[in-house]
Amino acid sequence: MPTGRLSGNITQDWEPVVLRRTKPKAADLKSAKAVNQALRSGAAVETVRKSAAGTNKHSSASAAAAAPAARKLDETTEPAAVERVAAEVRAAIQKARVAKGWSQAELAKRINERAQVVQEYESGKAAPAQAVLAKMERALEVKLRGKGVGAPLAAGGK
Repeated sequence: MPTGRLSGNITQDWEPVVLRRTKPKAADLKSAKAVNQALRSGAAVETVRKSAAGTNKHSSASAAAAAPAARKLDETTEPAAVERVAAEVRAAIQKARVAKGWSQAELAKRINERAQVVQEYESGKAAPAQAVLAKMERALEVKLRGKGVGAPLAAGGK
C-alpha cells in the first residue's frame, strides 16, 4: 500500500472507448477495387457512362453558341500594343552619347541604370519611362521628351 499524501483506496474510473472506422471518401468508393469488392459481396452497384467523358468533343450546338462569346472575350482582353521609344528619341540619345564620347555602359553608370536599359532605349525595344528619360536628359543635356527632341537643354532645366 502506498503511503504518503494519498490515503484510502485508490480507484480508477475508466470510461469505455469506442473506436469507429472513418467513412470512406467518394473517390475511394469509385475506385475499381471498391467496385469489384461490392460486386463480390452482392451489394448494389450503379454504373453510369457519361457521354463524351474524357474527350475533347462537344456538341455542335453548344460549340456554335460559345464561339462568338469566346471571340468577344478575346477581343476585350487582348492587350494593346505597348508604346516603344520613338525613332527620333533613339537617334537623339545615341547622337548625344557619341558626342560626349561615352559608351552605353558609361551612360548607364551616370544615370544609375543597367547598361541593358540604355541599349534597349537606343534600339527602340524599351517602353519609355519618364523617369529614365529625365535622367538621360540631365546626363546628356539634350531634350528627349515633348517638342523639340534633340535640342540642347536650357541651363535652367527643360
